Amino acid sequence: MSKTMMTGLALAAALSAAGAARAADPLKIGVATDLSGTYASLGDEVMRATRFAVDEANAAGGVDGRKVEFKSYDTEAKPDLARRQVEKLVMEGYPVVTGMIASGEGLAIAPLMERWGSIYISVVNKADELTGANCAKRVFRVNTQSAMDAATVKPWLKERKEKKWAVVAIDIAWGRGSATLFSEAVKSTGKEMVAELFPPANTNDFAPYIEQIKKAGAEGVWVVLAGRDAINFAQQSKQFGLTDAITVAGVSFTTDGTVKTLGDAAKGVFGIINYSSTLDTPENNSFVKAWTEKYKVPPTNFEGEAYLGYQVLFQAVKDAKSVKTDDIAKALPGKAYDTIMGKLVMRAEDRQLLKPNYFGVVEMVNGELRPVVKTTVSAADVAPAVACKVN
Repeated sequence: MSKTMMTGLALAAALSAAGAARAADPLKIGVATDLSGTYASLGDEVMRATRFAVDEANAAGGVDGRKVEFKSYDTEAKPDLARRQVEKLVMEGYPVVTGMIASGEGLAIAPLMERWGSIYISVVNKADELTGANCAKRVFRVNTQSAMDAATVKPWLKERKEKKWAVVAIDIAWGRGSATLFSEAVKSTGKEMVAELFPPANTNDFAPYIEQIKKAGAEGVWVVLAGRDAINFAQQSKQFGLTDAITVAGVSFTTDGTVKTLGDAAKGVFGIINYSSTLDTPENNSFVKAWTEKYKVPPTNFEGEAYLGYQVLFQAVKDAKSVKTDDIAKALPGKAYDTIMGKLVMRAEDRQLLKPNYFGVVEMVNGELRPVVKTTVSAADVAPAVACKVN
């Protein structure tokens, strides 16, 4: 055999080995979430969903034959810290980013995805701007945004007898945006907003806000609080008689985790339900069964939405046949995905996953208080207008 032929065969073998190595490159996910701040309980739920999805994928041979790995850092729900933690994850080789709770965190990192060669998949952030005014081609959202929640609550408002409404919303992008949309919904139904209150994060004493709601003569209050803030407000509302005197409803307020902590204080509270373990689809029933076998309790709404995010990501990786972020970013938009909530489409223009939304109330189910879906609003009916088209 000639020296030239031997060199050629060696080169071919080397290229083949390199190709095989590339094909086996793992999918590396950076989970930046709140593990010690106001939303630490929600961060814990995101982490449980992450472990479940990763373990499930790897047990089945990986995603398109690729092992899935993840690394997490605590953001404390602080935008500046989130930006630093995400950059650290990317620099350490985990460029597919997810898990942030506060909308301000998502908005802080979104403009940097292009520079860092990363992609961000939101599973919790609700601020409309993320896939609206501030949309970016490397940012995708699988969870419902505030405009979708507002579209869900509007039919309920029309049927309610309450004429005067107040809103208590955390003083961040999500709270302000959601409060504005709720106020617009109230006014569109011919009713009146009598108080709009914006407590800061980590508020321990809600008594002054509860007193203002009472003095304003509100017949109903819409609560835009989550995590520790939601628990504090609900407990104090019960203590000071607000829950028994007026209608209480909200978004991210009647979550499974919050209801479990509150107990009887949550009974009868209305709210948006973005995902429920009681949704009767074959895919969801299978997911809930497997989840309950592992964790001994059904998945919460945030755990369901986070898991759905991994379903979308894993299918996009299979379509791309690559773990390169450039390839995944091209594969994600404009596709239909098989999920625990049925077949859902990732809208190409703004990278928002279009999905149905639900409204319900906290009731006793099999001896346990749970958020129970009472109304289902289709994906078409809650789809927000396209506010930003990604180039």
